[in-house]
Amino acid sequence: MTDFIPRSDAEFQSWEANFVNYLTANLSELGLTQDNLTMLTNKQGKWQNTYSDHIAKQAAAESVRQDKIDSRKDYESLLRSLTKQLQANPKVTDGHKAALKIRVPQTVRTRTAVPTTRPMGWVDANSRLRHSIRFVDEQTPNRRAKPSGVMGCEIWVKVGGSAPTGPSELKFLRIDTATPYIASYGEEHAGQIAYYMLRWVNKRGEPGPWSQTVSAVIQG
Repeated sequence: MTDFIPRSDAEFQSWEANFVNYLTANLSELGLTQDNLTMLTNKQGKWQNTYSDHIAKQAAAESVRQDKIDSRKDYESLLRSLTKQLQANPKVTDGHKAALKIRVPQTVRTRTAVPTTRPMGWVDANSRLRHSIRFVDEQTPNRRAKPSGVMGCEIWVKVGGSAPTGPSELKFLRIDTATPYIASYGEEHAGQIAYYMLRWVNKRGEPGPWSQTVSAVIQG
């Protein structure tokens, strides 16, 4: 059952003032005595004093909090300015920067590794004149993420004829950065088989090993 007395202090303040004012104006009609009213107004006075103190302290605390925020913002601005000056000074060594716990520029870049794993591909051929080519890494078949350092997946294709014996029989389709890739075909390709081979390529354009060949009929 919902309590008739409001829970929040602000709503309670309004509610209790109305209660006491109405009770005072209608004391005898409500069957209460002056003693009842005296006891009530004494409690009301104590409440209102403590509530006023509480509001004042909240306002003071908010003022202190804002002063702290403004002070830190001003201080940080100077710290960033001095750090920028230090970073631009050739006499400030990496040792100095490490001791100050500011950013130490990385001078040696790690070379992107050549991919060593293969994509696993499969083809969704349910759409007319269109193949949806999906791929994942063979070491993480339950995840869509590419291997570290990989830019995308090279997709090569051969349309029609017998299955290719190697990549030399295929033509480059594109590099796709996120599975799936949608390959669209013309009416002249309807009923033919499209064969695909895939391989990862890193951010330097260096490819990894070829996948197994996957294929599907181009639905007309």
